[in-house]
Amino acid sequence: MTPPDCPDCPQPQAEHSIAPDDIKKEQRFQLEHPDRTLLGGPQSRWRELRTLARVSWDFIKAFRTLHFAGPCVTIFGSARTRPGTAYYEMARTMGAKCAELGFTVLTGGGPGIMEAGNRGAFEAGGRSIGVNIELPFEQAGNPYVTRSVDMHYFFTRKTILVKYSYAFIVLPGGAGTMDEMFETMTLIQTKKIRNFPIVLMGKDYWQPLMDFVYRMAEAGTISPDDPELIFFTDDPEEAIAHIHRHAVRQFGLRQDKLPKPKPILGEKGVPKSAAS
Repeated sequence: MTPPDCPDCPQPQAEHSIAPDDIKKEQRFQLEHPDRTLLGGPQSRWRELRTLARVSWDFIKAFRTLHFAGPCVTIFGSARTRPGTAYYEMARTMGAKCAELGFTVLTGGGPGIMEAGNRGAFEAGGRSIGVNIELPFEQAGNPYVTRSVDMHYFFTRKTILVKYSYAFIVLPGGAGTMDEMFETMTLIQTKKIRNFPIVLMGKDYWQPLMDFVYRMAEAGTISPDDPELIFFTDDPEEAIAHIHRHAVRQFGLRQDKLPKPKPILGEKGVPKSAAS
């Protein structure tokens, strides 16, 4: 393919050319990092098939693990939050309260806020699950999960964190946390999922974001009622009352026996409690 004649267009310079060695390095990188292959444009049919198989395996592992989890609440937040800090303890409290309400606490399985949510559920004797992500720098799973599943792709992991939950608690975090919250909000807006409660906690941290959400509503880029999808509080009692009202009562949840796994299919149940 050659560029069209365009006398006024800037011409490619030698420093912008791609050397054959650079192309080989990119090919090697894609072989070593399948995520880059997935998002790197069209590939060979064989490599596309391998990608589909890997995506399918992510979902199969998660479906087999979470099928026995019961209704979940997902807690989102930063992996960098240290134990003992205010937001860590807030997530730990919410994990415990969700477990006491009968929910399985579901997180990304890593450190920080995720660890705190799992820890609260674990210490309260509830069910605690981590959906960990495989990263080049090896994010280790936290020790407070009673069951975990490792995912390769971020988008498959995010799907699982939404699929099994009746409520979402968002604590301070970075770009990934905002991505998770806004994707969940978009799924509710577009009615791809039911009107599950989103609880945003950490007022000092998130206030500028909430101001911007209301600004979007004023500008007409979201519906006037969309900001009401987010319940903004720092009070764990208010948060758990909101979840009880808009998840437990709204969807008629009750504590029933979980389905039994079938060992012949390699299935494993989730322990009833941390002590099980």
